[in-house]
Parts: sequence; C-alpha cells; structure tokens
Amino acid sequence: MSQNIEIEFKNMLTKEEYELLISHFGFKEKDFFEQENHYFDTIDFALKEKNSALRIRQKDTFYELTLKQPYQDGLLETNVKLSKEECEEIFKTSIIKDNQVSSLLNQMNVNPSSILYFGSLKTIRAEKQIGNSLLVLDHSFYLKKEDYEVEYEVSDHFSGQADFKQLLKSLNIPTRETKNKVRRFYEEKYKQL
Repeated sequence: MSQNIEIEFKNMLTKEEYELLISHFGFKEKDFFEQENHYFDTIDFALKEKNSALRIRQKDTFYELTLKQPYQDGLLETNVKLSKEECEEIFKTSIIKDNQVSSLLNQMNVNPSSILYFGSLKTIRAEKQIGNSLLVLDHSFYLKKEDYEVEYEVSDHFSGQADFKQLLKSLNIPTRETKNKVRRFYEEKYKQL
C-alpha cells in the first residue's frame, strides 16, 4: 500500500482544442496508451457525496485499487496493487478485502460491504513532463459518451494554478469548470438509473 497527495488542475476541451494541444506539445502516436478505470460506490453514492472515489485502474496487466479522499489543496490517494485474480474477484463480488482501504471506508462511515461495482471508463492518455509539472491529455469513453480533457499535475497549488491558467490563455482555450472523471461518470450513471 502507498499514499500520495495529488494536486491537479483540469479543463474540458473540444476535440479541436485537444488536437491543438497534441500538435503544440509534439505528441506522437507512440505517446498514447490506454487505461481503464473501474468505479465503485454505494447505491446511494455515499463516496460521491463525500467527494471521494474508489476505483480499480487497469493498464495492460497492471491493476491498482485506489481510494481518493479530499485532503488540503488536493486529494489523498491510497493505492493497493492487485493481482488479476484479486481484481476479477472484486468485480464479481464487490468485496474489498484490503484491510487498510476497508478501515478508511469505515472511518468515512461507509460500510465496505455496501460497495457496488458501477462500471468502467476507458481513457486514451498521453503524458508529457513540463518543468516540474505533468501535462496529461485524455480522451475518455464511458456510458455511451466521450469527452476530452487536459490535466496539469503539480507539486505547488498556487504556482501550478497560475502556470495552468497561462497555458490555457496562451492557446486561447477558455477556462471551463471541469468535474473529475469519476464525478462525470457518476452523474451520467445516475441519469441512467
């Protein structure tokens, strides 16, 4: 198990803006890879209501369970590597056996046995290091929808936010209120219930 603090800024993009960023930063086809996030919550969206998320991320043969919780200027991520078999068992049963994650869920007043598998979001992603920050381009597919987004992962909230705003401004990309992927996924899932 590992924990880290994630500070990132996001902005939804049009397809044209997404393609502009690919060209501007010189991304090549080999820079893109696929990952899939599998989301879990309770039937009444208890994690969503606490601005938290529980997911399994799958990249090739790598599987990782992540609990995201609000923390200061970012999110506290608790990560647990899983085997393919452990992952498949969670998909079938929705039972989270990891003691640390179960304990954190209990501390949030979310019963681990009430967790359900809600579905997945597939992302085609490219990343590029820019100074001390990481620029991420995502093209996501979920629940018969697709969207485009840029993320900017930083170590310092204030300077990172200023740099991100300047980047968008320099490319004439409007700043848009952007919900994170899990919230977009949940809102679409909720519409379909």
